[in-house]
Amino acid sequence: MPSPTQRALARVPERLRPFLVRHRRLVKFLLVGSGCFALTTVIDFELKFTVLEHKPVVALTVATVIGTVVSYVLNRRWAFRALRAGGRRREVLVFILVSAVAIAVNDVPLAVSRYLLDLREPYVDPLRQEVADFLSGMVVGTFVAMLFRYWAIRRWVFPPAGTAPAEPVPVPTTVPPEPGYAAPEMPRDVP
Repeated sequence: MPSPTQRALARVPERLRPFLVRHRRLVKFLLVGSGCFALTTVIDFELKFTVLEHKPVVALTVATVIGTVVSYVLNRRWAFRALRAGGRRREVLVFILVSAVAIAVNDVPLAVSRYLLDLREPYVDPLRQEVADFLSGMVVGTFVAMLFRYWAIRRWVFPPAGTAPAEPVPVPTTVPPEPGYAAPEMPRDVP
């Protein structure tokens, strides 16, 4: 029985298949990202129009954190499942660090739009405010964060096989002598 990926590829025009197969990890990453983008958008709007009505950056941050957790699980189990170079603890820690930077990157355009450019009420009407919020936070912010995330995830979280972080270099327990140093002669009769 063909896998879901094989069934999906069978529906794609034949001339595109080699490209998609060659860049399958990127395609999977983009599919996971698309689903998480939709999830983040729904959560963002839900929070923004209910609990966090006057805190759009906080609403976007919470929604992005939830989307990021879902993204990690899906990327680990599907998009990057063959690239598990390090231990799981290291992988999760590095993913959290990368995601924290990506969430900040995602929030910057919305904060600039709202608080630097004053694209908010009472300076603009509510419709313009919401369009500016969506374009700056969900479109621009997500796009820039996605580029950073893909690069960082491929580099540090799920690196290609054979590029795992090197083992730490052992520290010598004895200090090598300085150049020109001659060790004293030991008497031969000492056991």
